[in-house]
Amino acid sequence: MFRFRSLFFLACPLLLLVQCSKKSPAAETVINNPPPAPPPPVKPYQLVWSDEFNIDGLPDSTKWGYDVGGNGWGNNELEYYTNARPENAVVKNGNLVITAIQEHYAGSNYTSARLLTKGKAQWSGGKFEIRAKIPRGIGTWPAIWLLSATNPLVWPDDGELDIMEEVGFNPNVIYGTAHNKMYNGAQGTQKGGNITIPDAQDSFHVYTLEWTNSQIIWSVDSTQYFTYSDPGYGYNAWPYSYDFFLILNIAIGGNWGGQHGVDTTIFPQQMLVDYVRVYQRK
Repeated sequence: MFRFRSLFFLACPLLLLVQCSKKSPAAETVINNPPPAPPPPVKPYQLVWSDEFNIDGLPDSTKWGYDVGGNGWGNNELEYYTNARPENAVVKNGNLVITAIQEHYAGSNYTSARLLTKGKAQWSGGKFEIRAKIPRGIGTWPAIWLLSATNPLVWPDDGELDIMEEVGFNPNVIYGTAHNKMYNGAQGTQKGGNITIPDAQDSFHVYTLEWTNSQIIWSVDSTQYFTYSDPGYGYNAWPYSYDFFLILNIAIGGNWGGQHGVDTTIFPQQMLVDYVRVYQRK
């Protein structure tokens, strides 16, 4: 084969030799027209709702309402949740401040606040980020959570998603939990996990829940610690295809928070919320 190619080029005229030495048209195309750069990645989420708590005073009434009363809230809690009372809920210095106070009020020995977006903002899926610092002390039970907007609500059938819970007798252990008819706290079958954040009572952390069509993921400061996936049993185990609203509160005592009593020397106690941000897929 080598000898044949040598004979061919000896017989080739000089002009043909020059033409043969040129680069092929294909090679010219590659050099002069490199492939286009890949498109930038598409961000999977966009911000659809938020409260940055930048205006001092009562919480924004276009975004937040209140649960009011001292009826135990199904958990034998001891506080009375007040309505638009700045002693219990106020925006100050860039934070929402929820304060639990030991005081006699409307037949209860404690007051607190339970803010919610029900009827103002509700979501089916998305990514929820809340940057907060939680209270301390035995008897406190702070929570950041989502509850089904179904009316009338049937609990636990219609679902609950706890983005962050902590009980003061087990400090700095953060719990994320899913409740539904098949798996719930009333039966001790709830699906959840926990993570220890050593300074949760002293510093702000970002508590995140990412909720898709088939999976719910809990994280703190971008560290994932629990995932609940649709087990395929229908509404009884996955009622999370409908609207839910957000709740922020501090409970006192109760079936879980009060298991070791209430330390009456710790009050007042506060949960500070720097921001609440809700994202949904584009």
